[in-house]
This record gives sequence, C-alpha cells and structure tokens, in this order.
Amino acid sequence: MKKNDIILIGVLLTVALAAVAGISLYLSRSTKQPEAVVYLDGEEQSRYPLGQEQAIQISAGNGGYNILEIKDGKADITEASCPDKICVNQRPAEHQGESLVCLPNKVVVEIENGGESEVDGSTN
Repeated sequence: MKKNDIILIGVLLTVALAAVAGISLYLSRSTKQPEAVVYLDGEEQSRYPLGQEQAIQISAGNGGYNILEIKDGKADITEASCPDKICVNQRPAEHQGESLVCLPNKVVVEIENGGESEVDGSTN
C-alpha cells in the first residue's frame, strides 16, 4: 500500500465514524415518550403519556362513554357504553400506529411515538 492509500482509508473511516455518531446523537435527542392520542368524532381531544398510569373517562357526544386505562405502558379501553363492546375486547395498544376504535361512540385512541411492533400483522 502506498502512503496515499493509507491516508484515504483513514479519512473514510473518520467520516464513517462521524456519521454514525451524528445519527446516534440525533436519534437519542429526537425520541419522544409514547402517548395515547384520543380522537372524538375525528378531532383530537387530548394526549396521555403511556408512562403514567391513569384511568380516563371519554365522554362521547351522543351521551355515551368509554373508559381508557393506561397501565404498564399500554392503553386499553376497559369499559364502554356501546352495545357491542368490540372496543373492550380489543387487545391493549402500545406500539406506534396501533389504535383502539369504538365506532358507536366515534372514539379512536391512537399510539404515537411508540416503539415499532415486533410483528408485521396479527389476527385475533
């Protein structure tokens, strides 16, 4: 190897290490805490962090309600006034893009800033 080859390899390694360090720093600063975002009739109503355990009553415009429980980093609808209770039987949501839906009460709870799901899809 010539002297110029060694210098080129050194420069390329330095640039690669700087890029990796920059990306790591950016990702560590840009990560936000996962939160449950509540939409009522298509409009955002509130946001709740998944790291704080709480139970929230969501009042629907038609006199109905849903109870959203946040526990162990997961959001779950545990009680609802709707007749079919499909929203109560959904599994808890914790990953980015997962949602809980109650069509009769027009309530949607969506997870934002959460981690990626381990599976591409599932059926219950």
